[in-house]
Amino acid sequence: MDEDEREETRERFGELVNMTPAALEKWLASEESKAAGQHKDGGESTGHASGRRIVELLRTAKGDLTDDDYRHMRKVVGYIRRHLAQRPSGDVRETRWRYSLMNWGHDPLA
Repeated sequence: MDEDEREETRERFGELVNMTPAALEKWLASEESKAAGQHKDGGESTGHASGRRIVELLRTAKGDLTDDDYRHMRKVVGYIRRHLAQRPSGDVRETRWRYSLMNWGHDPLA
């Protein structure tokens, strides 16, 4: 990944991940967070695991980000964009849709 791609990825990630590391950690500790998303074999959901990684990425200095970190950031951007396009009608405050997005660092009500 060249520097232009890295910069674009950082910008998109920064635009879409609108939760602070502290807010995301607090959310990830909640029962609503743990229940949201797709669980493999009853374990941690993909989104919950991604949320933990996002906290690490948000706390990592730009110069210390690896190609693997940028790949995950691109995955996060793609997931959030796709999920936002599937917004259900009505009040989304207490929906699995919102909770899943929050696991990926984006609160659509923020």
